[in-house]
Amino acid sequence: MTRRFCIATGVLALTVISVAAQERLDHDVFWKIRQEGTSNSQVLKTLHTLTDVYGPRLTGSPNLKAAGEWAIQEMQRWGMKNGHLEPWDFGRVGWASERLTAHIVSPVKDALVVEALAWTPGTNGTARGQAVRLTLPQRPTKDSLATYLESVKSTVKGKMVLINPPQTVLVAFNPTALRRDDAEIITQLNAAPGGGPQQAPAQAPQAPLAPQALNNNQLQSQLNEFLTANGALVRVNDAGRDHGQIRAFNTPSYDVTKAPPTVVMRNEDYGRIWRLLADGRTVELEFEIVNRTYEEGKTAYNTIAEIPGTDRADEVVMLGGHLDSWHAATGATDNAVGCAVMMEAARILTAVGARPRRTIRVALWSGEEQGLLGSQAYVREHFGTAEEPKPAFAKFAGYFNMDNGTGKARAMTVFGPTAAGAVLREALAPFADLGVLGATTTRSRNRGGTDHTSFNWAGLPGIGLTQDPIQYQSYTWHTNLDTYERIVEDDVKKAAIVVAAAVYHLAMRDEPLPRFAADQMPRRPPRRRNNDRLSSPRRCRWSRLPRYGCQFWWPQFWFSSPARWCTWCLATTRPTTGGWPMKRR
Repeated sequence: MTRRFCIATGVLALTVISVAAQERLDHDVFWKIRQEGTSNSQVLKTLHTLTDVYGPRLTGSPNLKAAGEWAIQEMQRWGMKNGHLEPWDFGRVGWASERLTAHIVSPVKDALVVEALAWTPGTNGTARGQAVRLTLPQRPTKDSLATYLESVKSTVKGKMVLINPPQTVLVAFNPTALRRDDAEIITQLNAAPGGGPQQAPAQAPQAPLAPQALNNNQLQSQLNEFLTANGALVRVNDAGRDHGQIRAFNTPSYDVTKAPPTVVMRNEDYGRIWRLLADGRTVELEFEIVNRTYEEGKTAYNTIAEIPGTDRADEVVMLGGHLDSWHAATGATDNAVGCAVMMEAARILTAVGARPRRTIRVALWSGEEQGLLGSQAYVREHFGTAEEPKPAFAKFAGYFNMDNGTGKARAMTVFGPTAAGAVLREALAPFADLGVLGATTTRSRNRGGTDHTSFNWAGLPGIGLTQDPIQYQSYTWHTNLDTYERIVEDDVKKAAIVVAAAVYHLAMRDEPLPRFAADQMPRRPPRRRNNDRLSSPRRCRWSRLPRYGCQFWWPQFWFSSPARWCTWCLATTRPTTGGWPMKRR
């Protein structure tokens, strides 16, 4: 043990001791929570159903709605009340990929590994054609891209069109760590709360974008319009990742009439085809793509159920995660595991006979992958904001969110004053043996990354879990490898126990979780237009690398944003491959 770690641990211990007199912990209930969560856990059974039966769960798809309906039935079977699907306006048709086969048929014969891009059409039966390559100009204007596309117009009709050279994916000699060192967690917990005023570090001047340069949405829309109008059979994008990983997101328009059939192909297959074409060989590909749209998907649903409160039933403590996923796999680590853990935490509380003073409400969100849309709609409808509060705003006592994969819970971050962090630290202290080391606070109302920030943005105490990474950022996040097999059973059982205890404590306190007073409430960040770049880099509190507004991770920002992100956000993206910057927690 290093001297620095000893000092940090001592500081944390003194902090916990200083608030111990203010917190009355129910150790008898905590013991029951441990026993139930360890001996009778249902978390893997829940996870199996959400992934193997109802995965994938794309927003607007029948699978997502069916998963929500099943979750309500299950939670009501456990004794929870008021289970219902709460609608909100998604405004786009639902979409699902029903069948997809891909082969190279000449000059060799082999199966290809691909995933369909969401909200693109299928082929008209089996499509077979020659492959051609397009290398787009860098940062084009509308006119320069149109000029280039006109020059290749005669080459795309009836063809399989590969867009841009394959990504060079280097061998990783230093694999990403699976666990976080305790010393790293303690250092983060003892850092000053994030979100306050920051002095931007001196940086070299950044080369501005050309005034007329297209952003990524504009580029993709113009390219898709060209390919559709000129009869391309299939558009093929490079996944640009190692070991067969594919991240397939969506076409910017969410309109199947405005794009050709589009697949994202694993880097190994894409590179092979590109090299064969570079040799001057004729390459023929064959695809059968069956995609379906659903008009009823324009209405999406959040899944809600409760453990009713007693003497303070009008006050609410919430917990949840996003139930929707991307479509390339069954969405196990992102984020069936978060939903299963939060459902399990609530099940544990019903099983031990907890009678909370405040109502405990589980919420499983939809539309998170499209921009936290479901949680934003819920907060807007029920609570309002600090600037325009609804009556329930004052009765809100915290929302716990899990959305960082399968890793064990190591800490929590709450939007609120220092006293809020102290309350959580005290509640978590008895579970240090399970790996959770404390809590810290943030003043940031930036929205992005995951659903607790929808609450932060409104001025409400959202609580995010810090977790061990396992293989989340490196292999499973949004990829075709995100399946049940990647779940670590011991970690998720422990996470459910920790969350159940923390939720119970907030539901039982005499006073609600401390919140910012009106005159201390941090300002809500200004709205930025799509594709705005920050005027100067900010320093990520978790890393020495500068970042350009990592909170804005939506796809509108792929193309104009730099490709290097901080180690907390952990991403390197290529605009042309259907990826976007990593979520910031």
